[in-house]
Amino acid sequence: MARILITSGPTRQYLDPVRYLTNGSSGRMGAALAQAAIDLGHDVVIVSGPVQVDYPKGAKRIDVMTTREMLQAAEASFQDCDGLIGAAAPCDYEPVVVRTQKMSKTGDPIHLDLVETPDIVAAIAAKRGPKQWVVGFALETEEARFRSIVKMQKKHCDMMVSNGPNAIDSLLNEVEILHRDGSLLDTIRGDKMLVATGIMSWIERELISPE
Repeated sequence: MARILITSGPTRQYLDPVRYLTNGSSGRMGAALAQAAIDLGHDVVIVSGPVQVDYPKGAKRIDVMTTREMLQAAEASFQDCDGLIGAAAPCDYEPVVVRTQKMSKTGDPIHLDLVETPDIVAAIAAKRGPKQWVVGFALETEEARFRSIVKMQKKHCDMMVSNGPNAIDSLLNEVEILHRDGSLLDTIRGDKMLVATGIMSWIERELISPE
């Protein structure tokens, strides 16, 4: 039995007290992966951004808001875990300045200065122990397999799950599961529970209980 950390859902980067940058991630893929892992007998910790989805009751849930909060919670939780599945879609940019008061409309263009947020999967993979494993997710709109392989190598992941924008806030998904050597392990399409079960089967086979 393994103890698995799953990051799930979006994060928010506030511009002022009411406005923020985010994306349409629903957390459904993370919830399905958590259930699939529990069904295999594993312990699950979920670090989740703001979502409406219900996570399995058997999982420990840690709620966060921003990308930096997700990274902090994930790093702390990963110390006691065997592996990470980075299924979250963290906001990749944050404003240089966060207004303390609500911005008022003036009729003039607004210019935002943004900087990149930390890469959660890469940061955790860089500090992992020799027996810990990391699985990333890559959402690409072009050259998906090539870009996913590059991300996997750059972030030092053991496996990468590649999917497209149609997965966002959808009940369905279509993924390619890529091995650390760049080879294609499997292509799975269907509802997210079916896809999650397939992903967990490969994680079980390649990373948790390899022959």
